Amino acid sequence: MNMIRKSACALLVFASSGTIAQAQVAPPPQTTSENGGVQDIVVTARRQSEGLQQTPIAITALTGAAMERLDVQQIDKIAQITPNLVISQQSSGLSSATITMRGIGQTDPSFALDSAVGVYLDGIYVARTAGSLFDLIDVERIEVLRGPQGTLFGRNTTGGAIQIISRKPDNDFGMQVRGGYGSRDNWFGRARIDTGNFGDTPISAAFSYYHRERDGWFDNLLTPDNKDPGSLRVDAVSAALRGDFDAFRFDYAYDYDNRTGAPGFFQTVALSPDALRFYSRSASLGGAPLQYNPVGRTKSGLQQPGFANDFTSRTVSQGHSLALSYDLAPNVTIKSLTGFRQLRLENVLGLSGNGDLKGLVLNPSTGGVSIQSVTPYNGFNSPQKQKQFSEELQLNGTVGDFTFSTGLYYFRERGSEDNNQKLTVVLPGGNVGLNLAPVQSYNAISKSAAVYGQLSWRPASLDGRLELTGGLRYTVDRRSILLLNSSNGVSTVIGTPRGEVKYKDTSFLGSASYRFTPDVLGYAKVSTGYKAGGFNPRAGRINTFEPEKLTSYEVGLKADMLDRRVRANVAAFFSRYRDLQVSQFASGSSGATTLLVNAGSADYKGVEVELTVVPTRGLTITGTVGYVDPQYKEFLFLNPTTNVVTDIADTARYPNVAKVNANLAAEYFFPQTDHGQVQARLAYAYRSQVYFHPNDAVNPFQESVFSPATNTVSARVALSQVPLGSRAKGEIAILGDNLLNEDQVLYGIDFGGLGFGGRLFAEPRRVSIEFKLSY
Repeated sequence: MNMIRKSACALLVFASSGTIAQAQVAPPPQTTSENGGVQDIVVTARRQSEGLQQTPIAITALTGAAMERLDVQQIDKIAQITPNLVISQQSSGLSSATITMRGIGQTDPSFALDSAVGVYLDGIYVARTAGSLFDLIDVERIEVLRGPQGTLFGRNTTGGAIQIISRKPDNDFGMQVRGGYGSRDNWFGRARIDTGNFGDTPISAAFSYYHRERDGWFDNLLTPDNKDPGSLRVDAVSAALRGDFDAFRFDYAYDYDNRTGAPGFFQTVALSPDALRFYSRSASLGGAPLQYNPVGRTKSGLQQPGFANDFTSRTVSQGHSLALSYDLAPNVTIKSLTGFRQLRLENVLGLSGNGDLKGLVLNPSTGGVSIQSVTPYNGFNSPQKQKQFSEELQLNGTVGDFTFSTGLYYFRERGSEDNNQKLTVVLPGGNVGLNLAPVQSYNAISKSAAVYGQLSWRPASLDGRLELTGGLRYTVDRRSILLLNSSNGVSTVIGTPRGEVKYKDTSFLGSASYRFTPDVLGYAKVSTGYKAGGFNPRAGRINTFEPEKLTSYEVGLKADMLDRRVRANVAAFFSRYRDLQVSQFASGSSGATTLLVNAGSADYKGVEVELTVVPTRGLTITGTVGYVDPQYKEFLFLNPTTNVVTDIADTARYPNVAKVNANLAAEYFFPQTDHGQVQARLAYAYRSQVYFHPNDAVNPFQESVFSPATNTVSARVALSQVPLGSRAKGEIAILGDNLLNEDQVLYGIDFGGLGFGGRLFAEPRRVSIEFKLSY
């Protein structure tokens, strides 16, 4: 009945909209230029508007229309079509992601640890990957910049940067409605209104609302379907205000994303002999039976709640941005970019993969043993709070043969976390356990200031074919932390709980590009990157790590051939890292702990290929391949058991790194008719195996929790440009994802110190129907 009600509402909106047409209909999305060749995309990767094929940087760019056809609702989907990009949703958090580019990333979503891939929304740095999986509701385009971007984007972009550019208000009035319904009661609705210019003023506004919800894909027998693991409910709002007064322009934007849901089921796939013996007795002691499945996906069973019988996690993120620009001269602009963002998370740590287990528990005070509830690992990480403010002053322009970008940057962030944990330490022999409830808590402050400049020279004597570019950025970082770890109300911090550090860095870039023909560009560049050092927030004492630095060498070729019916973009890179920061996860009586350690030195080399072919008008074939080959040169490890330091460079793994990822897709636009235009797309994405931890000595269940290679097939068939009334157009589409219904592993955690490991599986096959109205 619920499905019928929602479907009827969607059809009612679709049918009635034809009488509400008020404004100009947007043209259909195109993948080709007027002559039938590949269309170029304007990007702003270098703080200036230039064609994708004119920019000497390895970039993957997607327009808003392309993202609709690809069904991109969150940024994790773009990893399927971007070479050497891996985005993995983490367990427990609804918006937490691990982002790795060219083999470099950060697996811990702590508010005190930085990613190596910067995410930017309208030029504002989104500092926390814990809040990076917000829904993309009004996006003009996404630009994925691969390789270090230290000069213009600054610290924490050693792997690369992802730019999200939101759609600005239109000058004319318009409305758009989009919605859909699919498997597991998965449905969404989105509406946008553009006011057009207010009267005779050059000021316009836009407002959007988005709602999405779905049931989970693990049937928890303790909850209704809408609270099963994997369930989600999202409400998002955005508002934008624009003014264009010739020489002066302003853009204000606000975004709000509120999501509630149950994290995916964390399936137990590995147990030590002692843990297996201990938890297997649960049913005989009056508890839930042990759920343990080392092979395949478990589809139903029991998943215990977190603290206070709560099954759901919650995330609220919001932000403001204000861009002011003024033309000092015809080709010189000064710009101010101000941003404020805040994030609050309440995450249920349902990582036991079981119901209410029972076991024999030791009372350390009396030495007695009794039957109690036990759990491999559970808890409630709440509250997690983060606020950030940034200000950037830019001066961009062109004078003669020179193009320049220079500026000042300031960033301040405050983050805090209370990680309340419940766990059972199984004592040797597997007969008795010890229940513990450690709390990991901290307050952290981060400040960063920088000055930068980049200059490009295109001599007119060579018709602008040659470009030489140089850039410098000087950065000062200050960080402080207060550790508040405790157990049973007693502080467990060893030594002083406070720490402060300061780091300085100078990054540079040098590049040369040459346009051999109007459609063929070759380039070579050398650049450095810098990722700030800091404190390990989950440590039991003040523990620091040093900044990560690298020098990267890259050559590339961008070519449009055969009257722009073939586009080939190729890049090859070699990066040498010093003090590479690697997350090392461990578990034990203090709970789950991630330490960021400096592994020493490492080399990363690889290639990236993006190919687009338009063999005939209407048909577009695209393919991408990314390959990265990382190699540790030195990785010193202090064995906590033997207290001996060894070099594990030959055996250490590369967290969240896929050596190969590839994509192949074919899309066809049938000829336009009076009833609309039919579009069809079929795509295949491949990603090689991924490990999630670097050190087998600390994480003995690596081979059980890793992600095998994935094969994802998706398809979409749509009828667009359907006339509805005099000036309105409609679109209806049927689409499917993971059509092979493959059991794909999103994430894995090895709780080796607690005797178990588990996997989080991705959504099974999903089929849905969508509609869109524009008027």
